[in-house]
Amino acid sequence: MSVQARIEEKLQSLDPEHVTVENESHMHHVPPDSETHFKVTLVAERFAGLMPVKRHQQVYAVLADELSGPVHALALHLYTPEEWRQRGEARPDSPDCRGGGAH
Repeated sequence: MSVQARIEEKLQSLDPEHVTVENESHMHHVPPDSETHFKVTLVAERFAGLMPVKRHQQVYAVLADELSGPVHALALHLYTPEEWRQRGEARPDSPDCRGGGAH
C-alpha cells in the first residue's frame, strides 16, 4: 500500500465529512515517485471548539508512524464543516518549494 493510501485510510478514523490527501513530493527536490511531502485537507465536526494546535495534534497522533518514517513534510488544513462552507470549500495553495523548483 502506498504512503498516500495509508494516510487516507488512517484519516478515516477522524470521521471526516471531507478529506483530500495530495502528494506534493514532485514540487520538491526528491527522487521521482517519492512520497515524502503531503497536503491534507480534512473537514470534521470533531474540530468544533478546538484551537488549530489541538486539531493538528489529533492528526499527528493518527499518523505517528508515517511522520516518524517516510513523511518529511505534512501541510494540514483542518476545518469544521461550517468553516469549510465559509471558505467556499477551498483550501490555500501550497507555496513553491524554497529549495528550488520541481524536477
